[in-house]
Amino acid sequence: MKASKTLRVRVTGPLSDFVARNVGEDGLFENASEYIRHLIRRDKEQVELEMFNTLKAELQRAFATPDEDYVFVTREGLLERIHQRRAELGRASSTSSIVE
Repeated sequence: MKASKTLRVRVTGPLSDFVARNVGEDGLFENASEYIRHLIRRDKEQVELEMFNTLKAELQRAFATPDEDYVFVTREGLLERIHQRRAELGRASSTSSIVE
């Protein structure tokens, strides 16, 4: 487990009032830290779900593609295409005026 990190967050006005309603005796959380951790976990879960759904959609499209649309590729053919692409990119970057 990684070391904990302390964050300081300032909220004012309506945001402060909203947090106050969600913590303490009347709220669902004992303190603001618990509430913030809950929000971060919920956001993390949402991002992970979105990433999963994106991957799932890509896989569904791939598996729905008819077999005749697939192209047979050998290892040697793939490596040759990679080498050709790298050579093309090398020529393009050597003629470019952009300094890396």
